[in-house]
Amino acid sequence: MINKLRALFTRSSAPVLAAEVPAGQRVYAVGDIHGRRDLFDELIAMVEADDAARGPADTTIVLLGDLVDRGPDSAGVIAAARDLGRRRAVRTIAGNHEEMFIGSFKRDEVLRHFLLHGGKETLLSYPIEREEYDRATLGELRKLMPGFVPAEDMEFIAAMEDQVLIGDYLFVHAGIRPGVPLDQQHKADLRWIRSEFLEDRTDHGCIVVHGHTITDDVVQRANRIGIDTGAYASGRLTAVGLEGAGRWFLSTEPPPAGDDDDGDENEMPGGL
Repeated sequence: MINKLRALFTRSSAPVLAAEVPAGQRVYAVGDIHGRRDLFDELIAMVEADDAARGPADTTIVLLGDLVDRGPDSAGVIAAARDLGRRRAVRTIAGNHEEMFIGSFKRDEVLRHFLLHGGKETLLSYPIEREEYDRATLGELRKLMPGFVPAEDMEFIAAMEDQVLIGDYLFVHAGIRPGVPLDQQHKADLRWIRSEFLEDRTDHGCIVVHGHTITDDVVQRANRIGIDTGAYASGRLTAVGLEGAGRWFLSTEPPPAGDDDDGDENEMPGGL
C-alpha cells in the first residue's frame, strides 16, 4: 500500500497562498468518487494509514460530493460513506449529481436528465432487475425508485452540506461565485459553477478546495486547489491532506496503459 502513496504536483500560474488549518487538526479532502466503491475503499485505507503514521490529531475527512453516478457501484459508495461516518469524523458535501439524484424522485424531466448523466448506473447499482428497468417508462421508473433505493440513503444525501470552512480552507463541490461573501453564496454556484470560478485569480480570503471539473492531475492555483482526477474513468481517486501549513496528496494508481502525464494542467469543463 505504501508504494501507492504519491505526491501529485501540477504547474501553477501563481504561487498558492499561505494557508493553515487550526493547530491540532488534520484534514483529508476526497475528490469526486462517482460510483467507484473499489477506489473509495482503497483511498480511505491509504488515508487511514497516512493518518496513523503522522501521529495523533483531531482528524476530519471531507468528501467533496458527486459520490454517485457514472461508476458501477454508487449504492456501495453511499453505504461505505455512511459506514465511514459511523467510525470517523466525516463531513460530506453535496454535488450536482446528488442534487439530480434527489430531484429525480420528484420530476420526470429531472429523472431524464439524471439518467443521461450517469444516473442509469446509479439506479442499476440498487436491487432492481435490469429487465424491469428496461421495461419501465420514465414515469413508471420514478414511481418504482422508492421501492429499491433505501430511504436511509436519500436521508443521508439530503443531509449533505454545501460548504465546509476549516481554518483558511473552504471545501465545496464546484467552486464559489467570485466577489460574493461566503455566507451569501448560492447553492447552484457551489454545486455547478465552472469557468467564472476556475478562471478567476482574485483572493477569496481562503483557499478553495474543490472537485467537479476533471483534470489529469491536481491543480494548484493561488486561490484554489482542484482534486477531481476523473476517478470513474481514469482509476485515479485523489485526496489532499492538510495539517498546519503543510499540504500533501494521496492518490490511487491509474491503469499504466496510456499514462502520458506531462504535468501540464488539462481541465475538462464539459459535461456534468
